[in-house]
Amino acid sequence: MTTMKKIKQIRKNNGSLRKGRIDGIFLLLVLIISAYGSIMVFSAGGPYAEARYGDSLYFVKKQIVWLILGLCVMFFTSRINAALYKRLSPLLYCATVVLLVLVLILGFAGNGAKRWISVGPLTIQPSELAKLSLVMMLSRYFSDNEERATDKKHRGRAFIYGTLIPCTILLIPVLLVMLQKHLSCIIILGAIGLLLIFSAGVDPRYIGGFCGLGTVAVGYLAFFTDYTKDRITVWQDPEKYKLTGGWQTLQGLMAIGSGGLFGVGLGKSVLKHCYVSEPANDMIFAILCEELGLFGAAVAIILFALLVLRGVKISSRSRDGYSRLLTLGITIKMAIQVLLNVAVVTNTIPNTGISLPFFSYGGSSLVMLFFEMGIILSVSRDADITK
Repeated sequence: MTTMKKIKQIRKNNGSLRKGRIDGIFLLLVLIISAYGSIMVFSAGGPYAEARYGDSLYFVKKQIVWLILGLCVMFFTSRINAALYKRLSPLLYCATVVLLVLVLILGFAGNGAKRWISVGPLTIQPSELAKLSLVMMLSRYFSDNEERATDKKHRGRAFIYGTLIPCTILLIPVLLVMLQKHLSCIIILGAIGLLLIFSAGVDPRYIGGFCGLGTVAVGYLAFFTDYTKDRITVWQDPEKYKLTGGWQTLQGLMAIGSGGLFGVGLGKSVLKHCYVSEPANDMIFAILCEELGLFGAAVAIILFALLVLRGVKISSRSRDGYSRLLTLGITIKMAIQVLLNVAVVTNTIPNTGISLPFFSYGGSSLVMLFFEMGIILSVSRDADITK
């Protein structure tokens, strides 16, 4: 190979844009779930949109706009070399920490918690950005320090690089989110962080103590903070608070029970008529169960399971440590969010106010989700996997 050809090959391998084939199966699953979710937003949000905005198509029209924008973002991010994400990881992490601090100073409150900040016409929830930036930062850290973090000959060195430093990276956003009283985000951040640390090959014994501290912190926030303590009280006996905090839970359970095996029919939900709170958002799974029954709910869960499994497969076949952990972290984030939403709707856990990926109505959160899917597709271009 001539010198000129070598230079061109190096530029091709290290360039910002990727030209390999993306994983078609993963892309197809994303498109199917997106279409399924959009149909449910159209069906579930009509009556609530009519009552609040005077336009039954309010949610679906905005959702379609965000969906198109999200697909464009996914296409663009799928073309970017994962090496660029690696270089930008520290910058995004630091920017997220700054935004989390600004929320505490300049943010505005909603539902009893200060979690949002306005940037011009946009409303940003930095705690959502924190999930991705944490994944990217930990992936970058372990890809640069893998040998020191997993050094079995020098335990002290392995503890510092494999546990102390990465757990500090994890704790900074967790503590800032804790001040926002955002319990579900704390759980997701903690789970993402600890699972990535474990996946990086760190000795599980080293992170045991940090798991204990995390459990104590979540327990304190849950049982000794009025905002979360009230939700646990309602969760234990929603019937007792059926006209206040238990209303959403009871109506959601009623919607699920009304659906039976095959549901009452798409668009024919009764409880979406301003009985179920946030029918097109956090509680959309309940309306799905009412209209499409156990069958429709099972289809949604199976699609998510297939998407997660494909994400894990892409991660396991990635050709470098950063791409592997990055893909795995994003996949874990999505899986945990699906599990938490379904658990909340079925009253398996207290209400944490968490959306269902691709299904819940939302603008910036949906675009962020497509951004993350684009990253996985970018990694899949170089993954050793049948496409």
